[in-house]
Order: sequence, then C-alpha cells, then structure tokens
Amino acid sequence: MTKVGEHITLDIIGTRKEYEPSFFEKLVYKISKKAKVTVLNISKYKFEPQGFTLVALLAESHISFHTFPEKGIISFDFFTCGKVNPSVAIEIIKKEIEHTRIIKKEFNRDTISLYHDIYSSPGLQKSYVVKNVLEDFTSKAGQHIEILDLEQFGKSLFIDNEIQVATSDEHLYSSTFVNAGLKLNKDKEKAAIIGGGDGGVARECISKGFGYVDWFELDPEVVDVCEKHLAKVGNKATQKNSVKCVWGDAFESIKTIKDDTYDKIFVDLNDDQFCIDLAAKNMDQLVRILKPKGIITAQVGSQDKKPKQVDKWLKVFNKNFGNATLDRVYIPSFDCSWNFSSSINY
Repeated sequence: MTKVGEHITLDIIGTRKEYEPSFFEKLVYKISKKAKVTVLNISKYKFEPQGFTLVALLAESHISFHTFPEKGIISFDFFTCGKVNPSVAIEIIKKEIEHTRIIKKEFNRDTISLYHDIYSSPGLQKSYVVKNVLEDFTSKAGQHIEILDLEQFGKSLFIDNEIQVATSDEHLYSSTFVNAGLKLNKDKEKAAIIGGGDGGVARECISKGFGYVDWFELDPEVVDVCEKHLAKVGNKATQKNSVKCVWGDAFESIKTIKDDTYDKIFVDLNDDQFCIDLAAKNMDQLVRILKPKGIITAQVGSQDKKPKQVDKWLKVFNKNFGNATLDRVYIPSFDCSWNFSSSINY
C-alpha cells in the first residue's frame, strides 16, 4: 500500500445562520494553524440570492466550504498530505458554526480501494478491501470479468460485479458441492460439470477419483484468466486426460450426449432467476443424460441473502425428481452460508 494523505468531509446540518465570506476565510486560517498546514491561496464566490463557495489551496493539498442556506447545510472537506490528521478541524468547526449535528466521513488516500458487495443488506453497506486489480475486461461472451487481490481473501474472481471464488476459502465451496452428490451415492465413473469456470469443481472431481469429467463451460476466457491468476483453484484441471472441456452453450452441447451417461451432474451456474429458468427449461435433457439413481447437484445460492431464490431452485428439483436435499457451508468471502441442492434420479 502507498499512502498519499488523509481526507475528511463534514456535512454540518441545521445551520440557520448565513455566514459572511470573511467568516469562512478566518476559519480556514484557524484550521490551518491547528493542523500545521500552509495556506497558499484562497478563491471564493458568493452566489445570488444565497450560498457561498470557498476553496483554499494548501501546500499540503486543500480545504473547501460550500454552503446551502436553503437546506441549512454547510459542506466542508479537508485533504492533507501533512503529518497532522485533518480531523483536528472538527473541534474548531463545532465551536464556530451553529449546528444540530455533523456527519463526518474519513478516507485514507492510498492505493487500497473498496469494492462494494452487491448483496449487502438494506441499510448495511459492506465492501471488499482491494489491494490490487489484476484483470478487468469484458469477455467475448459478454461477461464482465475481474480478478482482484483482496486484503483478507487473496486473489478472487468477480463476474458481473459478484464474487465467484476467493483463493482463501474456495475449497469450502467446491468440496461441499462435490461431497453433496457423493454422499447420496458413491458412483463416480463419469461426471458432467455445467459451468464452474474457475475450475474448483473439476479439481474436486479429479481428487475424488472420478474416472471421466465432461466440463461444459460457456466462457473459455473465464477458465484462462483463472488458470493464470488462481492456478491453485483449478490445479490444471483442463490439462488432465480425464477431463474433456466443451466450450459454448452447455444446454446445446448436452443434446448430443447419449442417454444415461453420467453418475453425477454438477450445475454450477449463477443463482439468479435467469439461470433458474434456464435450468428448469432444460431439466428434461439433464434427466435424460443422468443414469438411473444418478445424482444431480446444483449450487442454489444463499438462504441467508436470497432465500426466495433457494426456494425456487428447490421447487425445480422437487418438480422433476420428487426429492431434494440441501447442504450448507459458511463461506467467509461470501459473508454468508451457501447452499447446494441434490436429487436422485429414481
């Protein structure tokens, strides 16, 4: 991490008085003296009928005030690369400006960034701390692919702004996924994987001794970028003689597969409504290629974050098989437990 300074913003709420421009200029010098920074120049402008803006250029960066008398708000920000924390300004402002409350936000100006978790709960915003961005592009298949080096979870794959796998805890996801199917029966002559571009499920199938694995993946660029940056996840699964990669639309590809081919089918698609509908539409084909008493297992999302989506997946399985089990594991990088549903093809 390279740090270049610290930054605070203050939104001063409930200000009934409209202060003169000279007041803010004097305030800048008070704050600068306390913070031990040097004022180089001050630029200011008074609006009609009301409102005022002042920006002070510092040797160490800047201070600014923006007033909104019609809203009873004064906004202040202070960025300094000096040794004194800019928060020293808040005590001066509390004494000098009438207010009902002050909203303070602090920012470290450095090379660490925050990546918002799109599944944060209402009223609670969570973010991943990003040390570095290793890849950021849109694949030919139309997916926004990012490889981010996260502070706590290591190198991680994000697709369309959603975390898919983190190197620190990927084993929890993939091992639970494969074991969910194996515990219903131990047959493992041949497996099909629908999706799973990071390679974790393929690796688990190999490690568990499956004879053959057909891996159906829409986007080879996901596989390539994971092999480049998350090599331990897939562990060179694409190079194994027991693994056959089939690129393109999986549900088109499986139309050519013979009946009763697979002991296990692992459906590693997104848990969104589109993929639920896609799986439901093609379930007859999945049943056709699954051996009698074969097992189909799908990752179905989180009952913690999206319980309705898990219920929808379960309804699809129960409608087509009449039975559905549910396995669960807590995954720290997801900040929740994750679920895998399995059914037996009786």
